[in-house]
Parts: sequence; C-alpha cells; structure tokens
Amino acid sequence: MKPLRLLLVDDHALFREGVAALFSYQDDFEVVGEAEDAGAALAQAQALQPDLILMDIDLPGPEDGVAATRAIKAVLPEVAIVMLTVHDETEKLIEAIKAGAQGYLVKNMRSAELVEQLRGVTRGEAAISKRIATRLLEEFRREDESEEPESSLTPRELEILKLVAERMSNAEIATTLVISEHTVKNHIKNILSKLHLRSRRHAAAYGIARGWVRPGGSPD
Repeated sequence: MKPLRLLLVDDHALFREGVAALFSYQDDFEVVGEAEDAGAALAQAQALQPDLILMDIDLPGPEDGVAATRAIKAVLPEVAIVMLTVHDETEKLIEAIKAGAQGYLVKNMRSAELVEQLRGVTRGEAAISKRIATRLLEEFRREDESEEPESSLTPRELEILKLVAERMSNAEIATTLVISEHTVKNHIKNILSKLHLRSRRHAAAYGIARGWVRPGGSPD
C-alpha cells in the first residue's frame, strides 16, 4: 500500500521540520513538500498533488490558511486539508470548515494523537477533538432546542450511528447488521435529515459530542 502523500504548510521552519521528522517514522505517510505562505501552498499543492495537507491558519501575507484552503479546494477538491493551529476559537473553526477543511486540530495535542487523527481523515472521518466537535455541530444544527434529537432517531438508526462512529463503511455496516447496503444508505440519509447535519462525519462527531458513542468508535 502506497504511503499517503503529505504537504506541510506553516511559516515556522522549525515546526515544519519537527512535524516532518515525526512522520518520517510512519510507514503510511510520506512528507512530499513544505510551504510557508498561502501562495506557496497553492503552488505546491498543484505541483505535488498531495493526498493530505496540514495547514496552519496564521500564515504571513495578505491571505491566511483559510483563504489558502479555499483556493486549493477550488482547484483540487479531492485533497484533504486539516488545519493545525494555536487558535481554539469558534469563529476560526467555522471559517476553516466552511472553506473546505476536513479537520481542525490545535498544536498543543500530542504527536501520537496528531498521527491518529490524520489517519482517521483518510478513512473519511473528521479530524476534530470532542470539544471542538461540540462547537462545530452546535453551529450547524438547526434543531428545535426543546426537542432532544436522540429521541427522534429510531433504535436502528442509533445502532447505525454507533457503527458509523466505529469507522465502518456502508458495506461493513450492512454485513454486521445483515441488511442491504441500500438500506444502510437510507438510514444514514434519515439520520442526517433528522439531526440537520451535512455528512456522516458530522453525524459521528455529533454522536460523540452528545455522549451517544465514545470517541474512537466504541458504542456506549
């Protein structure tokens, strides 16, 4: 299996070197390039076609990491971008996600957690902590505050939500529950509709934030 090609974008050379050194010990990652500002990030992304970009928000110059993310996503929509920053503010978080980022991580996290979060992104998961997931999903949800959303989900939908949080694919869920993959897709569509969320990643993070499932995928 080919390693995932990673582009590092941060204006601090020492930080980039440290992250590059960390991933040099991971067989499933390969750092293919580095950039220190938004313009270089876009140029490197187009030239290198990485699988994943680790993007700092506070870049020097007129365009920050959010603007760089938006520009890269416009030409390379398939590339996954995860913000890595010292900021922990809701406004920055929402801007980054709306720009197309698949995750938002803070720099005070441990290196092992960073590696595992990025591995999760490649499996279609959102790279966000439980605390940040709560903020993001509170912004996106449009439910009636007087209604507990869990009560609107059927037992089967809750069961499927837990399996989604366990990082199972639709096919794996179908096999586990002995139902068709088409049925699984319909259930997930209903879950997203009832919770007023946009993707299965958001639904899994929402379930974690609500305490319906545990971070890492284990059902309660």
